Amino acid sequence: MDACCSPAALATRQQRVLWLVLAINSAMFLAETTAGLLAHSTALLADALDMLGDALVYGLSLYALRRGETWRAGAALGKGLIMAAFGLGVVGEAVSKALHGTVPRAPLMGVFGVLALAANLACFALLLRHRGDDLNLRSAWLCSRNDVLANAGVLLAAAGVALSGTLWPDLVIGLLIATLFLASAGGVIRAAATALRQAARP
Repeated sequence: MDACCSPAALATRQQRVLWLVLAINSAMFLAETTAGLLAHSTALLADALDMLGDALVYGLSLYALRRGETWRAGAALGKGLIMAAFGLGVVGEAVSKALHGTVPRAPLMGVFGVLALAANLACFALLLRHRGDDLNLRSAWLCSRNDVLANAGVLLAAAGVALSGTLWPDLVIGLLIATLFLASAGGVIRAAATALRQAARP
């Protein structure tokens, strides 16, 4: 086997990519959380929470990288549960925002939405070539894809708030992002459960 294509070489490349996207998501979580609180934006906070969830996901991916199929499937299951938890958290935050009626600050949403989109496009590009490697890397890539879609949603929410002067575009986009989290989480959890059952067979 060519050294460049050996399992050890592949794992090294995967590890390098995962450390990069982990660093990007951790930095953007801190930035977007601050901006979301200042802007009173459900969509921005939803995206910030997704950044944190992804940082945890990439950490789990790194932990499982050089382990067996059972470990990788278990890590994917953990990622799916994290994604589901954050999706439910966003729904709760949206309900709270609707009850209090605070209108978000559209310009701040727009600025950080653009920054987050750039960061997540970089993560998406880094993970794209590894999405077919195994379930561990595919679940990481799915998280990155969700981030890009969520960032586009934040920008739409910012435009909607600016045009309407109401909080409803922000709430609607925030809930759509939460729905995306929950749908992806369900797919990852089902795939991981199947892999765990197969690994448990004698």
